[in-house]
Amino acid sequence: MMTGPNGRDTEGGCGGGSPDSPDRHNHQHNTVDEHNHEHQGQHVTGTASHPHRQQSHSQRRASSRRASVVSPINYNVPDDYANLEASNISPVQNPDEEPITRHQTLEQVGSQDREYLREQRQHPKPPAEAEPSEDYDREKGAQQPGAVRKQNVSRLATELYTISYLIFFSLLGTLARLGLQALTSNYPQSLVIFPSIWPNFAGCVVMGFLAEDRMLFRSDWGQEPALKKDDDVENSSGTGSVKPETVDTAAAKKAHLALKKSIPLYIGLATGFCGSFTSFSSFVRDIFLALSNDLSPFSSASIESRNGGYSFMALLSVMITTISLSLSGLFLGAHLAIALAPLFVKTGLTLPYTFVSRFLDRLVVLLGFGCWLGAVFLSIWPPDRHSTSAEKERWRGTATFALVFAPLGCLLRFYASAHLNGRLPSFPLGTFVVNMFGTAVLGMAWDLEHVPSGLGGVVGCQVLQGVADGFCGCLTTVSTWAAELAALRRRNAYVYGGASVGGGLALLVVIMGGLRWTEGFEGVKCVH
Repeated sequence: MMTGPNGRDTEGGCGGGSPDSPDRHNHQHNTVDEHNHEHQGQHVTGTASHPHRQQSHSQRRASSRRASVVSPINYNVPDDYANLEASNISPVQNPDEEPITRHQTLEQVGSQDREYLREQRQHPKPPAEAEPSEDYDREKGAQQPGAVRKQNVSRLATELYTISYLIFFSLLGTLARLGLQALTSNYPQSLVIFPSIWPNFAGCVVMGFLAEDRMLFRSDWGQEPALKKDDDVENSSGTGSVKPETVDTAAAKKAHLALKKSIPLYIGLATGFCGSFTSFSSFVRDIFLALSNDLSPFSSASIESRNGGYSFMALLSVMITTISLSLSGLFLGAHLAIALAPLFVKTGLTLPYTFVSRFLDRLVVLLGFGCWLGAVFLSIWPPDRHSTSAEKERWRGTATFALVFAPLGCLLRFYASAHLNGRLPSFPLGTFVVNMFGTAVLGMAWDLEHVPSGLGGVVGCQVLQGVADGFCGCLTTVSTWAAELAALRRRNAYVYGGASVGGGLALLVVIMGGLRWTEGFEGVKCVH
């Protein structure tokens, strides 16, 4: 189980609290006031840490290991899984709207993660060695009535569960994206004529909820609900009593941040479903179509020519609207998680680890690969093959071929992000590479689908549509991209966002523009 990077990088030296913990103002108030007495009443969001808050690397590693013992499930995940999403940084780092708070960026977390992993490789811990705190917690847990023993999951089983969740949720994310596009854009006099905006907004809402949520993997997973303020607990040093919120909530939140990225189900939801629900390549395609005056729900014969100024304004409208709504959706989802947290605690709603680890993890192996195989069979033998002419077949062009290619794009993005995102903390290289590559592939598929000769006929058109909607749609992502923009420092966020949009648009100008401004786009040969 890889708990070190995320378990330690959110811990401060003042009271052991997380930077985004609701209680951090209580146990950091004196230190902040001494250091920033001239800024009383102002909102401090600086990223520099106070010297008294800093910890040694050995202390952070020990604290992360102590946090990991809380969970009864020990998934043996690779260290690269820490690079998948920006969800180890909450979109809302000041949920209680404290007057003084500290803001943590993706660059800080990435640098700390790489430093931690480098130290782990240089000074590996022998398998038989255990921290005294681990022995104490293990013995204490065994003595408690009703305590659950830790369940170790092997590396092979963990990766199998993770891949199965990614396959299954990539299929669900693709169906959700295609269905939402059909509901919101393919009707007469639609107010939104670029179909990618609604799935990108909805996917970012889900991503924001998952990134901020502290309740789905609570209780049995290692984060117990916070105790009441009036209940005192005996201090381990015997010097008196402390408020449980000062210790329990901060420790539980720190453990939860480390825990989420080690759970295959959470990886499937965040990387699989949200990443496949949103599509960066479709977003950039709509930008190019707005620029080339081809973004219209009507036939090409009804489109009137316009000058370059109007095309530039159309380009900006698609770009500004999509980016603004995607970031707004991310924060809306985070606000929903904060608002619903008391309801989750009151009703006891959570995902029990026993059900997930002993039943759902095993079931999803059959569901993931079985549903993927079912999509292949539906593409070979479509249900509407004998009920209509070949030109009017809808199943393969609208859904089944997309489902065949969707898991391939999702898995490629998963491994690219895991191996590349940690290389540059200020520029998530893995997300950038898959977004650019997927955009280029979508542009080539679009050209082959709209060439005057109609390459491949009906079946070729359906396959190309499946590549664009399935492979490219799941390979590229807006939800992770928006989460990274929100977590990066301002300057790096503008550089990263501008390079992503500018690079993707430049690729499509070269790939799709060559056909559009020479022979022009022809109508497709299949229904989609």
